[in-house]
Amino acid sequence: MNKNRISQLPFHLMLLPGVFLVLVFSYGPMFGIIMSFEQYIPAKGFTGSEWIGLDNFRYVLDMPDTFTVLWNTMYIAMMKIVAGLVFPILIALLLNEVRKNVVKRTIQTLIYLPHFLSWIILGGILIDVLSPSSGIVNHFLGIFGVKPIYFLGNNHWFPFTIVISDLWKEFGFATIVYLAALTSINPVLYEAAIVDGANRWRQTLHVTLPGMTPIIVLLLTLSLGNVLNAGFDQIFNLYSPQVYESGDIIDTMVYRLGLVDAQFGPAAAVGLFKSVVSFVFISVSYLLAYRFANYRIF
Repeated sequence: MNKNRISQLPFHLMLLPGVFLVLVFSYGPMFGIIMSFEQYIPAKGFTGSEWIGLDNFRYVLDMPDTFTVLWNTMYIAMMKIVAGLVFPILIALLLNEVRKNVVKRTIQTLIYLPHFLSWIILGGILIDVLSPSSGIVNHFLGIFGVKPIYFLGNNHWFPFTIVISDLWKEFGFATIVYLAALTSINPVLYEAAIVDGANRWRQTLHVTLPGMTPIIVLLLTLSLGNVLNAGFDQIFNLYSPQVYESGDIIDTMVYRLGLVDAQFGPAAAVGLFKSVVSFVFISVSYLLAYRFANYRIF
């Protein structure tokens, strides 16, 4: 037993840098939660600021835009979760039918490339591409007589623009996960289906999709933890006051409250609320993942 522990010691030592980073950057800042219950003044610090209990939470709830922001966050996040689940599955199934490896790998590479670009770069590209006056998208729509659409300045179009652009950036990465799941399906099942007279559609319906079900259920349940993460980087680089009504989310609200308006207490209160709700969703998602996909961390 002791020899076993000694042999595993190098592996435990390898964990130390990661544990240290988590303690410093994840657990250390949690001391700042105290700001949620204080009228925090930086000059006075945590100990000198006045304790006001739940007043910051009441202040945030009384703000006229709070529930709109909460709705926007959940609405955009849920659309991203659904689109990010369905579309990669369809692309993975289509790629699985491509027989020429060169074509298949070329398509995989092309759809995977946007994943490596930051929203700083993509934001600038999308602003130019979707411009109502000079954007290529509106020029293309003009061919069919469609009037210019202000995708990033119209409250109706903005949420859909956010979801579609996020899908374009990330679906290539998710597709690889599903393609990997396809390789784990036993080829004997396809041979049996062919013997029974099943065509490609029947094989997909009765062999491929059931074989992918565990990874689909797993990714779906784990994505519940992101129900309040609508994508700060993306929205911050694309939104404007014109679309606050449909595009303002919890993270951008925290940014404006804390860093722009210097209302540190209310900003911390919103952040704490989001963290608690996200923790509940993550806990539920892992419970569901264990129950329906037999997935567990420990």
